[in-house]
Amino acid sequence: MNPERNHKTRTLWLSGVLHAFTHIYHVALLPLYLLIQADFKLASVGQATLLVTVMMAGYFIPSYPMGILADRISRKKLLGYGLAINGLGFVGLAFSPNYPCAVACMILSGFGGSFYHPAATAMVARLFPTGTGKALGLVGVGASIGFFIGPIYTGWRAATAGWRAPILELGLLGIVAAGLFAWFAEEQPAPRAVEKTKMPEEKMFATPALWLFFIGMSFAFSMRDFAGTGMGSLGSLFLQNARGFTLKETGLALSCIFIASVVSNPLFGHLSDRGRVRWTFLVLVIAAIVMAVFPHVPGNWIIPALLVYGFFFLAGYPMIEAALMESVPDAVRGRVFGFFITVGGLIGNLSHWLVGKWVKGLGARAVEPTAYFPIYGLLALFVVLSLAGLPCLHAIRKREEQINPDVGATPASVLRAPDPP
Repeated sequence: MNPERNHKTRTLWLSGVLHAFTHIYHVALLPLYLLIQADFKLASVGQATLLVTVMMAGYFIPSYPMGILADRISRKKLLGYGLAINGLGFVGLAFSPNYPCAVACMILSGFGGSFYHPAATAMVARLFPTGTGKALGLVGVGASIGFFIGPIYTGWRAATAGWRAPILELGLLGIVAAGLFAWFAEEQPAPRAVEKTKMPEEKMFATPALWLFFIGMSFAFSMRDFAGTGMGSLGSLFLQNARGFTLKETGLALSCIFIASVVSNPLFGHLSDRGRVRWTFLVLVIAAIVMAVFPHVPGNWIIPALLVYGFFFLAGYPMIEAALMESVPDAVRGRVFGFFITVGGLIGNLSHWLVGKWVKGLGARAVEPTAYFPIYGLLALFVVLSLAGLPCLHAIRKREEQINPDVGATPASVLRAPDPP
């Protein structure tokens, strides 16, 4: 393996490790709500779940400013500092003497997490201008592992050591991982300065039509995010209310959504390098079908159905991210992704609240599986409607190519670049 390929491969895997920590922190508190409520003597469990809400607000709201930074300063430094702050917030939470201090630590942790996606997606797209889908799919494996092991680890450790021990351990491990990333990862310089000369640095898009397609695409895929986030919250309520699952069984069942994407993210990312639109269309349509069918399946098919759903649904993320990065110049990728994830994150996370409200509205029927059919059908419809984002992405790329031919072209320097491992 030549030195260039070696450092790109190392940086790719290290980015995957950072991705794992970013999402471990998102789900680490899920099994600990009741312990946190008792420790801080909170009046309701809602105050404990609010810790995750404020962390996610701290994560999504700064995404666009972080995208601006990712286009102007070192993306590698942003990633290292971001994870260190993310982990520091968890260390602070482990030592929090009271609830207000815990809230402040979660805001700090979410802020550190906001550094990751705009910088990492743009950096990986620059490292692997060919095979971008496969590269982002491999980085996506980190998210799958993080989502899977986060609640399992904290639940297991908290059972014997209390809720603060796993929080402290994960915080310290994140800080160590940030240091290793800063030491071993290497950032690829911008491929050609000409991109910055063809488009003013302060402009994400050169024409109103491009802005219109981009905003339309962002809102379209926010429906996918809404449906995917809602599938988790609704699944928790559905399995416990209507299927009689215990807390432990529910946690394990929901973890199955993420573990299957360890295979599907790199697989479909690689396949989509030869056709983004058709593969993205395929996985999202299959995911929508499984989503609609899910409440109809018998109890012994619940976990296989969640595995199939996660296998296809989560594979759409690296393909869409790769398509978006390939559609715009390297100089604006951080801002473009920061705006995109802000829209998707804020709209998508509304589903937690709305799903809870819908299930509460079921009243006594909440114990009947048939009562959930319309809600799952609505979420599946949102996934289908999100496919409207694909023609918007295609239109952005075509118009960007007319302004800057390098965006969609494959120049000789790019053809010589190594593929992902």
